[in-house]
Amino acid sequence: MSGPNLSIIIVSYNAQADLERCLSSLAAAPLRSDSEVIVVDNASADGSAEAARLMGVRVIEAGSNVGFARANNIGFRASRSAYVLLLNSDTVVTPGPDAHGMGTIDQLLSRLSQDGDVAVIGPRLVDGDGRAELSFGRMIGPWNEWRQKRLVTGQARRDARISARVEAMTRREQFVDWVSGACLLVRRADAEAVGLFDERYFMYTEDVDFCAAIRARGRRILFMPSVEVAHLRGQSAASAPGPTRQAYARSRLAFYEKHHPLWAPFLRLLLLVRGTDLTASLRS
Repeated sequence: MSGPNLSIIIVSYNAQADLERCLSSLAAAPLRSDSEVIVVDNASADGSAEAARLMGVRVIEAGSNVGFARANNIGFRASRSAYVLLLNSDTVVTPGPDAHGMGTIDQLLSRLSQDGDVAVIGPRLVDGDGRAELSFGRMIGPWNEWRQKRLVTGQARRDARISARVEAMTRREQFVDWVSGACLLVRRADAEAVGLFDERYFMYTEDVDFCAAIRARGRRILFMPSVEVAHLRGQSAASAPGPTRQAYARSRLAFYEKHHPLWAPFLRLLLLVRGTDLTASLRS
């Protein structure tokens, strides 16, 4: 395959400061592998696209806010590399050299290239204070979703007991059902074999669905805690909290309709009782 070995795809929406910080972190930690950075801009109104161009990366303007899944697919189809790293604009990639002098992304890439059974790798994600994010889990379902939310909420509230549990969970390398799309490295062959991301998800749960499709082909998902990336929870969602919550609810419903159809009517009823608008769109 001609061209770079790795494509780094960053979807951006009205998050110029986050995007510039993310791109600066990549520039400060050059890779050993031939790579390219592609920013897919979802019609930002804050100058994000121009700022990225000025930093010397390739920018693809989606023309409207097409959502996370579709924007990543646009980036996939515009690249030709053997490996693709999906990276949120609100992440910071530290140099993180290991004993062999390899940086953060090079370590992920080296591990994936060496293990033929693994299709996807996700690193340990931490917040600005270095506290772990529960960035992996079991397949979404009523019980697993409740369990995951309990841990995430407890961690956010700095519950000492739950924080200790999350810390322990995120220190152990393990095969999991999914890893977060905030930083997800995948073999192109595996991504294309499942048709890339399911675009019915505007944002949220598309990473779980993507990993489920890959696992259904007998491939494996690896959580690799020896590598850390900071996830700072930036401006894209914070700029529109109400619509973002609605988008999350609609993605949950789409996920249950696809994977747990018997539970979907109950979830729909619950969302409607809570006053969730299941028809509104974040697209602009």
